[in-house]
Amino acid sequence: MSIGLRRWSQMNSSTTTAEAKKWSFWPSILRWIPTSTDHIIASEKRLLSLVRTPYTQEQINIGSGPPGSKVRWFRSVSNEPRFINTVTFYSKEGSPTLVMVHGYGASQGFFFRNFDALAKHFKVIAIDQLGWGGSSRPDFTCRSTEETENWFIDSFEEWRKAKNLSNFILLGHSFGGYVAAKYALKHPEHVQQLILVGPAGFTSETEHMSERMTQFRATWKGAVLNHLWESNFTPMKLIRGLGPWGPDLVRRYTNARFTSYSNGDDLTEEDSRLLSDYVYHTLAAKPSGELCLKYIFSFGAFAKSPLLYRAPDWKVPTAFIYGHQDWMNYQGAQQARKNMKVPCEIIRVPQAGHFVFLENTAAFHSAVLYACRKFISPQKDNDSLPEGLISV
Repeated sequence: MSIGLRRWSQMNSSTTTAEAKKWSFWPSILRWIPTSTDHIIASEKRLLSLVRTPYTQEQINIGSGPPGSKVRWFRSVSNEPRFINTVTFYSKEGSPTLVMVHGYGASQGFFFRNFDALAKHFKVIAIDQLGWGGSSRPDFTCRSTEETENWFIDSFEEWRKAKNLSNFILLGHSFGGYVAAKYALKHPEHVQQLILVGPAGFTSETEHMSERMTQFRATWKGAVLNHLWESNFTPMKLIRGLGPWGPDLVRRYTNARFTSYSNGDDLTEEDSRLLSDYVYHTLAAKPSGELCLKYIFSFGAFAKSPLLYRAPDWKVPTAFIYGHQDWMNYQGAQQARKNMKVPCEIIRVPQAGHFVFLENTAAFHSAVLYACRKFISPQKDNDSLPEGLISV
């Protein structure tokens, strides 16, 4: 762990841009936005101190852009490389590899309650997507849905090449599920199994907009929110705008958001404190990946390039996992399954919402292990669904 952190420090010092320096020059107490890249990594280390499994942390060099592409990770005259923040938890020799990709407004530390349990069965690798968490935050200047998708897909592929990975299980949550699915459609040869946890982006607004949403859009509030969406106004801008009051807002949100379920799996006071600190620093840092939103989704989180339309092209066996109160609708996955030519399972987890892996960890782990049963214990491939989980 210390080697990885030292390696990060060395590489970071050699690639820091003038803008990054601007963010961290003043001491926190004198800054309007009291964060920096160093704060992100330090808060990550504190949060992961709750994890008992040993791990390594490293910054993986993905270069300045995909080979042969006319568009770099950012439109800039600079050729400096970019890095993907990566943590690896080692399991027993020969264990399958599980790569975990976070969602929008999150980063790999959100999986902190899952690493110990999953590392008993997998070599677990979790990343911060480009422009999030402790990864590089290049200027985000994509101007189309296709370009924005490729920004995430191609940066993930360059990370895979640098890590020399293949034949891995790919798990993505929410927006990370959208990216994971799009990656598997483009590079199916590297993915053994997809696990999509409350994935975003299966249906478009023309197919799935409810009457309630249509009516809301017609109101002045709906018009204002739609304008903010199209103007790329993100929640992170509000947090930055509050300056030194931002951490308190994030703390209140975290405490309220992750104590909603009565299954005895609530965050402890220490968990909540460390997660709040981590979330603040990852959200308040330089805007980058967050600016993808309006190019991928229309107002209401409806996909502009729905995964449902690509169902006939699916080449990787897939398991969907949804919290029972997940605001992402599992019926989109049911529609897609009708046109898939590969094995597909849809599992619902009780007493959990969109952040099922934080809200009902034991049941989430059972769902993941069931989805991956043929890789963990091939002789048990026909095991029945664990008690409490629901197959739809």
